[in-house]
Amino acid sequence: MDLKLFFNPIDASLKSEQFDSDSLIQSIYINESKIPSLESIDIAIIGLSETSGSESIADSGLKHIRQKLYGLKKGQGSCNIVDLGNLRNGTELEETYKRIQVVCQRLIEKRILPILIGGSHDLDIGQYLAYQEEEKMVSVLNIDSRFDITNKQEQAPNLSHFHKIFTHEPNYLFNFTQLGHQSYLVNPSAEQVLTQLGFHSLRLGAMRDDFRRVEPLIREADMISFDLSAIQKIYCPGGDQSVIFGLTGEEACQIMWYAGMNDKLSSVGIYEYNHEKDTSDHQSAMIVATMVWYFIEGFKNRKGEKGFQTNDYVKYVVALDVNPETIVFYKSRLSDKWWMEVPNMNHTGVYDRNYIIPCDHSDYELATKGEIPERWIQIFSKL
Repeated sequence: MDLKLFFNPIDASLKSEQFDSDSLIQSIYINESKIPSLESIDIAIIGLSETSGSESIADSGLKHIRQKLYGLKKGQGSCNIVDLGNLRNGTELEETYKRIQVVCQRLIEKRILPILIGGSHDLDIGQYLAYQEEEKMVSVLNIDSRFDITNKQEQAPNLSHFHKIFTHEPNYLFNFTQLGHQSYLVNPSAEQVLTQLGFHSLRLGAMRDDFRRVEPLIREADMISFDLSAIQKIYCPGGDQSVIFGLTGEEACQIMWYAGMNDKLSSVGIYEYNHEKDTSDHQSAMIVATMVWYFIEGFKNRKGEKGFQTNDYVKYVVALDVNPETIVFYKSRLSDKWWMEVPNMNHTGVYDRNYIIPCDHSDYELATKGEIPERWIQIFSKL
């Protein structure tokens, strides 16, 4: 497959000579007129200009995001990054989804992590479909101030895309987690739907009570979809539906740092940037650029934490007075992160890799007091 057919080159005005010698662009392979070789590439940046899924975004403003991103400093460590340019839109929205699917599938197969930037939030349908041929179950994490799960025909696609994902056949969605929603923007029945489906949600206030609860949820995700409207308007006025309350810019970057460190994560999308609502100095574009920077820095710090039977982990077996009789926990010697083992009674194969799920020290402490952690119960019911 010739990726060049799918992409338009980077804007000719964005040249490496325009930036300092220690800026990020100096360490990125760029599609100026030719797609660079993908050999040894770790991360691929993909610009999305498709906005027809939204009723309010007219222009993706990708040039402004790249201008800010390229000017940031290289940071510590190293990884090989390519900016493939802007994906060419299909003649119909569904065709654009298909193009995203094909490109992301190809990259993931080559163990290259795509970072999708721009466009309306419904483009994560293409991101999700990229996993269809993997023959394994997928966990999706969505960061948004709202639930985009309505099935009303008159709603714009960027307000109903997760309904399409939930009902897609074949069904390979193992888990869905919603972070950062605000109760006054969410219909209570939508939250009930997630609960009935066995999915998890953590509203903004609960995140703020203990932000450490967020990290294990991020660590479980194969795919992350981030709607910029989850960030406060004062930080990100260019988030198309941003309101007064929401995540701070620092919290959004912390989430992306956690995401970058997630060894399991294989794609991330940042959607709903509306440059027409941005400030004159493109403040929101800077937020997006900094989020990407933190993701890259987190990626450089991945520990390769796999193989729980190695000496890199300490195994704890907690005895309970109820079923299950024991819960097995693992603590990484490399990062001090925790996991817990959930038995799969069906042994269907596709669920095998979900036996061991991320948790935190509080789950272990809860088990030592004789209580079964909520996450254990949730995953066990799925298996």
